[in-house]
Amino acid sequence: MLSDVTTPQDLDDRFRETLAALPAAQQRRDPADPVTDDAPLTGAQVLDLFDAQVTSRQLDLAGRWLRSFGEGFYTIGSAGHEGNAAVAAALRPTDPALLHYRSGAFYCQRAAQAAAEATPADQAQPAASTQPGTGTQPGTGTQPGTDTQPVVDPQRAVDPGPAAEPKAADQSEPSEPSGTEPPTGGFAAYADAARDVLRGMVASSQEPIAGGRHKVFGRADLAIVPTTSTIASHLPRAVGMGLAVERLRRLDSAGRRTGAGVRVGSGAGAAHAPWPPDAIVVCSFGDASVNHASATAAFNTAGWYDHGKLRIPVLFVCEDNGLGISVRSPEGWVEATLRAKPGIRYFSADGADPVQTYAVAAEAAAWVRRTRRPAVLHLRTVRLMGHAGADAESAYRSPAELAEDLDRDPVAATARLLVDAGVATGEELLARYDETGWQVRRLAEEVLGEPKLASAADVVSTLAPRRPMRVARAVADAAARASGPGAGARAEAFGGKPPELSGPMTLAQSINAALADGMLDHPQMAIFGEDVAAKGGVYGVTKGLRDRFGAARVFDTLLDETSVLGLGLGAGLAGMLPVPEIQYLAYLHNAEDQLRGEAATMRFFSQGAFRNPMVVRVAGLAYQEGFGGHFHNDNSVAVLRDVPGLVVAVPARPDDAAPMLRTCLASAAVDGSVCVFLEPIALYHTRDLYADGHGEWLAGYPEPGAWVAGHVPIGRARVYRIGSADDLTIITFGNGVRMSLRAAAVLAEEGVGTRVVDLRWLAPLPVADIIRESSATGRVLVVDETRRSGGVGEGVIAALVDAGYVGAARRVAAVDSFVPLGPAARHVLVSAEAITDGARTLLAR
Repeated sequence: MLSDVTTPQDLDDRFRETLAALPAAQQRRDPADPVTDDAPLTGAQVLDLFDAQVTSRQLDLAGRWLRSFGEGFYTIGSAGHEGNAAVAAALRPTDPALLHYRSGAFYCQRAAQAAAEATPADQAQPAASTQPGTGTQPGTGTQPGTDTQPVVDPQRAVDPGPAAEPKAADQSEPSEPSGTEPPTGGFAAYADAARDVLRGMVASSQEPIAGGRHKVFGRADLAIVPTTSTIASHLPRAVGMGLAVERLRRLDSAGRRTGAGVRVGSGAGAAHAPWPPDAIVVCSFGDASVNHASATAAFNTAGWYDHGKLRIPVLFVCEDNGLGISVRSPEGWVEATLRAKPGIRYFSADGADPVQTYAVAAEAAAWVRRTRRPAVLHLRTVRLMGHAGADAESAYRSPAELAEDLDRDPVAATARLLVDAGVATGEELLARYDETGWQVRRLAEEVLGEPKLASAADVVSTLAPRRPMRVARAVADAAARASGPGAGARAEAFGGKPPELSGPMTLAQSINAALADGMLDHPQMAIFGEDVAAKGGVYGVTKGLRDRFGAARVFDTLLDETSVLGLGLGAGLAGMLPVPEIQYLAYLHNAEDQLRGEAATMRFFSQGAFRNPMVVRVAGLAYQEGFGGHFHNDNSVAVLRDVPGLVVAVPARPDDAAPMLRTCLASAAVDGSVCVFLEPIALYHTRDLYADGHGEWLAGYPEPGAWVAGHVPIGRARVYRIGSADDLTIITFGNGVRMSLRAAAVLAEEGVGTRVVDLRWLAPLPVADIIRESSATGRVLVVDETRRSGGVGEGVIAALVDAGYVGAARRVAAVDSFVPLGPAARHVLVSAEAITDGARTLLAR
């Protein structure tokens, strides 16, 4: 009958046939007893799992139904993966989770767990009978995954009631409640979770985590962090979260004692995830993602740290259905790969066996919780109804394969267990299934009428909120602490000689001093990356910081940029203020998705409930002498400027570097900003501007009392005026500032007055300053040390055009080329002479 098992109706029909064919057990079993004589779960607990699984299944059917008449926008479902409900049951609702898009039953079970724990004990009800018409209250009996195992009725039922609904061509309607009263309460614990998921499917602005921006599994009060990835890019974050959870439980700082909750939100309505001292991080993903570089990086980092005796309590859960859309995972490959990961303990379970899955998941979770070490649970699943609604499995799978997967339907397997054990009959379970389907359809109709995001402003409102006054106040407060109650600690940290008394500094020295001041003011701040600790960085920028602040706050990482950023993402999410370093700009590109797809999207897809405060230091740009080539002289920043909400700072001078870094740290702490602090390598140790030995590029470090007056807001430029400053405006940044000032000095001898505008911020661009300074002269030369195509100059010119600028404009930019080794680099990079010639050409018009 089932030649093309891809439709909701096929799956629904098969499930009904299976339940109808189940013979009743000869003897009924008390739901309070183990479901089988040696099982770790009671009948009531397995009924709870069944309800979670059925809710997830009915949500998948509803998603296809909604799509059939154009009201649903997401059809990737969890059918065949519902065994992950038992994984959720084996964990605690306070264990932070990052969920794969097929972990729907996990989400439903977690919601029921959290509701049960939130219900006062005096509202708990005993387990109800499972005789026809009475049912079993969900969440009664004992709750899997807790030490004391109290389970109470969450009392979150929705009002039942029939409603007329259109029927999709390929799906039967769920049966209306029959004359036999359906079981009561089976759906009640899962109603809120179902509504959440349905709202995501229809892009409702009332969806509680992403607000209609995406369909994700996430809720701050459930300790579920939203992930939009399909390719395992959330795994490095999970490792970072595990590292941070373990570090924070050992830390007593910022007034927070070990065991206190970890703040993961900000502002009004900020969420607090109660991650206890022995919390573990759980992260689920698909079998095809095992092969992705991000997954490899995460496993390698977890194992690398474990080998070094640094504990990371993460439970990876690989939901293995054997397919990546249409591409099969070779037989045995996933198990062989996961077993081979050094430092990661391997567990395995059959997702179609809820008792085994629970037992193995509980064992794995207990091991990770006790040892604080990483493990992976290999959960064998099947995929029912294809990858998504448009997927025709018959194009790449045989009928026999499809039928074999149907035989391993985890929801049907749970039903067989309950019937064989005498906990319920097939008829009773079918009644639960139909009642849940009815309620899910009713909720689907309700959310259809909810508002959608109505404007671009609505869409981007949660992306990267900026509160410049609060950031300025945070800088002022830091200054007050540094000169007041923290003055003694500051003097001690600097060895009795604070940096303002050390004389003029280079760019590198100024950044070093500002990092030290940041560490003093932000107890949760940590600096890490390749070579930053013992060596003090390749260029000495972090020299001495480990000695001052200890190896727990300044530490070396393994050589992998994806993992460095993943550690930062997890640390920020857990409540720290991470400052990771990427050793060279060229090395950022292989890990850029950790910024684009993970960091920058977190506030956007969680409406600010979660955030990634982070300042990523990157040594970059060109003009290094004696040590070059495209790896160490990379001038490509387009990939950063294209990331919505990302702050990109480029300090050129020492007296800008410190205040800009303070602004980035304050913005990360106040607004949860993700900042990239791009440091021009060639200017790190530059001392002179016009003449050798004069020290014009050095600058003193401001004392705390001057921090407020010298505050540099995000998106504000700096203007240098040479001569009359009336003839020409040069707009530039980074190395271009020094070259442009040198060119302006030459032009001044020719009677040309120039204003040199240092953008300082590449994202957001200081558009108001650009327009004002350009209009003042009517002649604009854009000096862009990045490439002509996709470079910063394109953004500057576009800003001028958009503003209606009518003066003359010209660009001097690097050639569209990688930077070659040695003197050949001069042929493709901007020079002071090229700037001077460009200015003369512009002035001659």
